[in-house]
Amino acid sequence: MGAARYGGFVAPVVIAPYDPAWPAMFEAERALLERQLEGYVVGGIEHVGSTSVAGLAAKPVIDIMVGVASLEASWSAVPLLGPLGYGYFPYRSDVMHWFCKPSPEIRTHHVYLIEHQSRAWLERLAFRDSLRADADLRTAYVSLKRELAERHREDREAYTEHKAGFIQDVVSRALR
Repeated sequence: MGAARYGGFVAPVVIAPYDPAWPAMFEAERALLERQLEGYVVGGIEHVGSTSVAGLAAKPVIDIMVGVASLEASWSAVPLLGPLGYGYFPYRSDVMHWFCKPSPEIRTHHVYLIEHQSRAWLERLAFRDSLRADADLRTAYVSLKRELAERHREDREAYTEHKAGFIQDVVSRALR
């Protein structure tokens, strides 16, 4: 989702200390999404990503995963998120419908419409739950994130790509 792809300023990757307001921010957004996506939600709306793990430093973006029956069946939900300030972007469109708010340059929230119980659904929950359960894992992850944020401050995609191996190792162990 870099500047070259969207043609504009992209906020640098910054890792902020944990903010105890993040869970409440998720809950407020979850309530809006639940009403707006009525009839599309299958399996719930989950707070995922680093802001969902108490005490974990993170990019201050609330990641929200919405379970849907299928990507195809949820296409008609895409325009419903616009009135809530979400823009749709075809990022990993074989796995999810991806949205950010208020813009790709400055983000406060991400929403992912993901098939409930799909591999992506299970992996995101496994990673979140592993971080919640293991203080040593949280320490290692935040260390990696800080190092990568420093090295890839102006390149969100590189930052994300370089975390992938760590995340996949955790998920592989969790889903055995």
